[in-house]
Amino acid sequence: MKIFIASDHAGFKLKNQIKNFLQDNDFVVYDLGPMQYNPKDDYSDYAKKLAEKMKNEKDTKGILICSSGVGVCIAANKFSYIRAFNAFNSKLAAVSRKEDNTNVICFGQKFVSFKKAKKILKVWLKTKFSNKERHKRRLKKIKNYD
Repeated sequence: MKIFIASDHAGFKLKNQIKNFLQDNDFVVYDLGPMQYNPKDDYSDYAKKLAEKMKNEKDTKGILICSSGVGVCIAANKFSYIRAFNAFNSKLAAVSRKEDNTNVICFGQKFVSFKKAKKILKVWLKTKFSNKERHKRRLKKIKNYD
C-alpha cells in the first residue's frame, strides 16, 4: 500500500513525525510537501495535490494535516473519489473504515498530538471495509451525487 502525506505550515511538524513513524514501520510513504516550513502556504494546495495523486493509484491511502484538520478535509472531499474524515479518536477511525471506506485521514495539529495520531493511524490502517451491502449501497448513492 502506498501512503501519500501532505500538510500546510500549520501541520508541518506533525506531518514529518507521522512520515518518519510510518517509514520506521516499513510503510511506503510519499511526502507531497511542504518540504520546508513556509508560513504563507495554503492547505488547499496540498489537499488538491494529494487528491490528484490518488486519482489513478490503486491501493493507496492519504494523510492530510493542517491546524484543525477541517480545511484539508473539506478540500479533499471536493474530489469524488476521496472519502476523507477528520480524525480525533481511534473509535471514529475504525468506524470510518468499516462503514464509510475512508481513504484519507485528516489531522489537526492543534488538537491531536503525535502520540494520539500514531494510535489513531494504527487503527485506521489495519481496519478493513466491512463490505456489508448497506454500506456499499450508501457509498454508491454518494458517488452518484456527482
